[in-house]
Amino acid sequence: MQPQDLVDEVAEALVVPSFTRVGHAMRRRLYDWVPLQELSMRGRVVMVTGPTSGLGEVTATTLARMGARVGLIARDADKAEATRERVAATTGNDDLVVYVADMSDLASVRRATSEIAENEAAVDVVINNAGSLLTSRRTSVDGYEMSFATMVLGPFVLTGGLMPVLERSDDARVITVTSGGMYLQGLDLDDLQMEREPYRGTVAYARAKRAQVVLTRLWAARQRGTSVVAHAMHPGWADTPGIEGSLPGFRRLMGPLLRTPEQGADTIAWLAAAPEVAETTGKLWLDRRPRAFDRLPSTRVTTEEAMRLWDACVELTESTTA
Repeated sequence: MQPQDLVDEVAEALVVPSFTRVGHAMRRRLYDWVPLQELSMRGRVVMVTGPTSGLGEVTATTLARMGARVGLIARDADKAEATRERVAATTGNDDLVVYVADMSDLASVRRATSEIAENEAAVDVVINNAGSLLTSRRTSVDGYEMSFATMVLGPFVLTGGLMPVLERSDDARVITVTSGGMYLQGLDLDDLQMEREPYRGTVAYARAKRAQVVLTRLWAARQRGTSVVAHAMHPGWADTPGIEGSLPGFRRLMGPLLRTPEQGADTIAWLAAAPEVAETTGKLWLDRRPRAFDRLPSTRVTTEEAMRLWDACVELTESTTA
């Protein structure tokens, strides 16, 4: 083991130095990262969900600056257009397009996938970033728990619907933005939407994030041998509007140790652009390095359980993805 790998593993085991801005700064130096501006995205088409603030807007801005055509998939057309104007003004890249979709509304997601398929000759990267952390249980227009609908069912429909468009690219990538919180939760396959136990928003969020990682590995397995790879990443603890609004106590506690949105989004853009990423699939990343899927034995998901989740998503979304 190289000395820098040992330092990295110790930081990862201790969690706090790994997930905060300390870990990002340390790894950037230890591994002599290639600056994102040296990785071109010219000629590449990227779709980003949740692009109007936080990590999503930073990701869209970064990829536009790298030369990509960026599709902004957002539920609020006015906010999306304002974001499009900001990104264009900041980057000088006006090759940006808005697609309106509420990721918790399956019909809305399907309309957007159809529109994208009609408008884009191919899509090279899909970034599933939209999230929802609630303090009380709410349901979507389809009747599903909102966090599960937004972060599991909506992306399942989007990814499946865009797979034929992704397969038109000779180097396509599905990138899902998860959370370190998923390390604390497994899946309750008999109560995926927390209908039976008392609702806790942070638990629902973490379980949805765990489900995202499980589905990432399943998409990777299904697409193995094609031009499409699938990866998940978590950004560490970044100071975003979501953290400020949903976890104010945590934000006050961590204070200046929180990462900037740019630090949190770095690995998203790197996964979209770095040539070596296409050589592997089904990984979970933090700071440009693959990470373990589990920290606790109780959170591990067997192959049978993973397929139960897949089948539940197919049934709930009435998907044709077998």
